[in-house]
Amino acid sequence: MEFVVLGSGTSTGVPSVACECVTCTSTDPRDKRLRTSLLVKSSTTTLVIDTSMDFRQQMLRNMVLDLHGVVFTHHHFDHIGGFDDIRPYNFRSEAPMPVYALQETIGVLKSTFPYAFGLVEPTGPSVPSIAPHVIDTDPFMVGDIELLPIPMGHGQAMRVNGYRIGGMAYCTDTNFIPPSSMDLLKDLDVLIIDGLRWERHPTHFTVSEALNIVSIVRPKIAYLTHIAHQLKHAETEARLPPYVNLAYDNLIFKL
Repeated sequence: MEFVVLGSGTSTGVPSVACECVTCTSTDPRDKRLRTSLLVKSSTTTLVIDTSMDFRQQMLRNMVLDLHGVVFTHHHFDHIGGFDDIRPYNFRSEAPMPVYALQETIGVLKSTFPYAFGLVEPTGPSVPSIAPHVIDTDPFMVGDIELLPIPMGHGQAMRVNGYRIGGMAYCTDTNFIPPSSMDLLKDLDVLIIDGLRWERHPTHFTVSEALNIVSIVRPKIAYLTHIAHQLKHAETEARLPPYVNLAYDNLIFKL
């Protein structure tokens, strides 16, 4: 199984528009962060977790010709904004794209992209063709890849899903992982977890909070993602434990 971090940045991306901070003006390629998403590939199946606003660019950059499913963590726009660019995969496969998401996320996709679900008359000849699948807490398959949902909190009122795939868990956009979900993070080879910045935030883990989760579940290696421009890659890495790193765009690992 191969995993590719397509984007490691927060909702504004890094560099951020209208900013001249040391990270946004950095020449280190690891400080260039598209919006957060993950590519997962087995020998027969390729899926993506979230269609970020940079989805098209991410697919082109990684030469993803075939896509067998899209899995959503939640419905904030930086995670669904590239949804319309599913269309070229419909052209290639001549089949609807399987989409897996919480019921609320399916509802927001319908209200944001109603033409893709036949809810309004399309304004052009080409619209995404979607086969929606509502998921909750039960494991599900995309091709030969099994995903186990990990219920988490994103702020006080919003449910989001992390996902465990074999020895890897992907837990972006969260500031609360309940005890029952912490149990799903045991015996991990790799944990990718939200670590926005050092300063507190109402809906995201800080670096220190993420490190606390890492110290409890003790994966072999951990990567922080959904990174804001307050974190310069090299300077932050120097402050992290040896088995914890900042994720960066196009990071690839295999399990």
